[in-house]
Amino acid sequence: MKKKVFNLIILDASGSMCSIEKATVSGLNETIQSIKHAQTEHPEQEHFVTLMSFNSNGQVYHLDRKPANDIELFDGKDYDPNSCTPLYDAIGSGIALLRRFVEDDDQALVTIITDGLENASHEYDYKAVTALMDKMKSRGWMIIYIGANQDAIKTAHDLHIDNGLEYDATPEGVKAMMDLECKSRQRFYNRIAKCADEKSSKDIMSDGYFDF
Repeated sequence: MKKKVFNLIILDASGSMCSIEKATVSGLNETIQSIKHAQTEHPEQEHFVTLMSFNSNGQVYHLDRKPANDIELFDGKDYDPNSCTPLYDAIGSGIALLRRFVEDDDQALVTIITDGLENASHEYDYKAVTALMDKMKSRGWMIIYIGANQDAIKTAHDLHIDNGLEYDATPEGVKAMMDLECKSRQRFYNRIAKCADEKSSKDIMSDGYFDF
């Protein structure tokens, strides 16, 4: 039986992302390629991808649990950075939608990418988001927070997220961040394959995502 791996990417599309829009789209395509590569390298895994961008105008699902083999490169046409950053709503809504499809034996990897802090949520508050993080981690979900223009490690810790990474909000900074994220992602998939018969999802999640 194949190991289902659900990849959820929650991407900031607030106005401040305009200056790094092209680099972000390019980096997302590297991530997509890395997921497709993992599907080929680990045929015992079955990868699905959800890509959601968000701002105060709403949330856009560019991909929704789409099999990795069926994904083409992201053209960025529907990625339109503007407005504010309802980060809590994006995290809460994205996970709430996906969790209905993830079973106990599946693996979920959630990657949150933003260049700013929460400033516009209405449905989820800090207490609700941190409670959700605790609950999903207890189920073996790996959750990653990548942030610019902030102390991303501290922000991740405050949100009860164990793995944080800070990057520079420049094209060069985005490229460096995406390169590191892709390497970490590949290592994570390799770890799933290696530990398939030795560890549960909770055990895999307990290892540091960016720790080499």
